[in-house]
Amino acid sequence: MTDSFGLSGAAKAQLFARLSARQPGPHVEALPEPKAPLGSSEVTGDIRMVQRIGEALGITNPYFRVQEGIPGARSTIDGRVYDNFVSYNYLGLNGDPRVAAAAKDAIDRYGTSVSASRIVSGERAIHHDLEAALAAIYRTEDALTLVSGHATNVTVIGHLVGRGDLILHDSLSHNSIVQGALTSGAQRIAFPHNDMDELDRLLSQARGGAARALIVVEGHYSMDGDVPDLGRLVTIARRHRAHIMVDEAHSLGVLGQKGHGIFEQARVDPADIDIWMGTLSKTLSGCGGYIAASRELIDYLRYSAPGFVYSVGLPPPVAVAALASLDVMAAEPERVAKLQANGARFLAAARALGLDTGPSIGSAIVPIMTGSSIVAARAADALFQKGVNVQPIIYPAVPEQGARLRFFMSSLHEAEQLERVAALVAETIADLRDMPVDLADLASRLAAR
Repeated sequence: MTDSFGLSGAAKAQLFARLSARQPGPHVEALPEPKAPLGSSEVTGDIRMVQRIGEALGITNPYFRVQEGIPGARSTIDGRVYDNFVSYNYLGLNGDPRVAAAAKDAIDRYGTSVSASRIVSGERAIHHDLEAALAAIYRTEDALTLVSGHATNVTVIGHLVGRGDLILHDSLSHNSIVQGALTSGAQRIAFPHNDMDELDRLLSQARGGAARALIVVEGHYSMDGDVPDLGRLVTIARRHRAHIMVDEAHSLGVLGQKGHGIFEQARVDPADIDIWMGTLSKTLSGCGGYIAASRELIDYLRYSAPGFVYSVGLPPPVAVAALASLDVMAAEPERVAKLQANGARFLAAARALGLDTGPSIGSAIVPIMTGSSIVAARAADALFQKGVNVQPIIYPAVPEQGARLRFFMSSLHEAEQLERVAALVAETIADLRDMPVDLADLASRLAAR
């Protein structure tokens, strides 16, 4: 009996058997090689290694913890309240009723987005108001806001200088500064952290071969909590006909009597700095970045900087929240004073207990140096169990000898809280130093995974 195709069941079985035994002919394409994974295998290896070491040591992953509500001096995670030192809500304005009300009103009036780049149809009056307020802080002719702080440095640095130019930046500069320098194509030199003598020497060597030179520093360094010698920097830049750009991400609202930043603290004329950069995500309760400078430079960026021209305008509630934060900062300078007092108190308490706080000036950022990534990770884990939320900064983010716990201060912290936590940190680190790590056992456990 045959089926509808004219083959009996036995004949069909024989045909399938012969076909399955054949080798692919030249017309059959071989399967393609699998795609190489995107990204850096070196970075992936570092991430996996850190994760495996944490698992082998029984340390809970300290990253991407979900915070509930508005983190201030305290935060809630999984229903438990912690002493909070991981947020840069420096003046406690994130969650301030006046700031929140202004943002809500902006949503009702403008919506949650301007729905276009500003050069097309995303321009709103609130952008002008915020930029005018920022320009007034730095006594510049104009300012410009962008939707990302990181992208602000990348697009502005990458757009203002190029091949044939020279960029010198501090060796501890934020990744956004480094990426901006790389994007520009200019010659890039990283000078030793806060070493003005070496900066002067490097400029003497390299300046002659460059059409333009740009020096980039931060007003308050987010890892070490220290500041540059801005007056000396201005003198060096003048001698070498170099421009200066200062990243105020962690300076605005933190340094100076009014919180106007490093120029106010250093008593330097802000006009001596060519470009002021900052972010809206710390003191100003939002997200995004800004540039304050001459009207000519701001106009140049407004019409040609890729990260501004080809990106959506700042969302209305974010712009208004930042402007409201500036208003509160101006009206209540006691917030700045409280932040500075809290930083000084925690720094003094830590040093009195024998803790190494590095070069921190005791303002918004105070590191506790451990000199060991394992000690830093174990200490952060142990402190979390004791109700203190602080992040470890470990290799490869910093050199191994530079591993630390990093404490962000806020005007919301209280004196008792700071003294108590400093004592807890000293006790925890002392206990861990008496717990040596069996590196051979750790290596064998890692190899077995």
